[in-house]
Amino acid sequence: MFVVGFDLDMTLVDSRPGIRASFAALTADTGVAVDANVVVARLGPKLESELAHWFAPEDVDRAAEIYRHHYALECRTGTFALPGATEVFDAVHARGGRAIVVTAKPAPLAAMCLDTVGLHADGVAGHVHGAEKGDALRGYGAVAYVGDTVPDIEAAHTASCVAIGITTGTDDDETLRAAGARHIVTDLFGVITLLDELVAGSGGTS
Repeated sequence: MFVVGFDLDMTLVDSRPGIRASFAALTADTGVAVDANVVVARLGPKLESELAHWFAPEDVDRAAEIYRHHYALECRTGTFALPGATEVFDAVHARGGRAIVVTAKPAPLAAMCLDTVGLHADGVAGHVHGAEKGDALRGYGAVAYVGDTVPDIEAAHTASCVAIGITTGTDDDETLRAAGARHIVTDLFGVITLLDELVAGSGGTS
């Protein structure tokens, strides 16, 4: 069985509406002005890393708790599947593979996002970023990882799996290619066209 890993935000789902609403609620609760447009323009790192730009170090953990309380509600109406998300999971499964999600979001919130859009992952590794994602991918035995940021490409390299950059999120094709992406796709349908090659490379059969 071969395993394909996917980032979550702006790879499988557009979570920006829920994120914006949650940061607006965080600002209302704490009085600390957070520019949600700045936040969504650099999605990828863990929440705590983002909050460190806006809150004093001693306030970050509490701010994260407040944000996640709101996000658990807002993600239900503010998360949308990106084109090809259902189809790429189905295509992986049709070839006898597993589709996993490796994300900086905590696993319970990631699971809520996936449930909201009707995606059924075969595994979720949450609250990981950068090299931590690579460790998670290696643990699953992933043959490839699909992501929209340079740290996603670096995570694939850490796991010694195929790095697939997707241009639906933060970084453009030139940036992802410079980081070492083996393939660049503009949407998840592009990943489907690569699956038979990935199966063959894993030693599996389609």
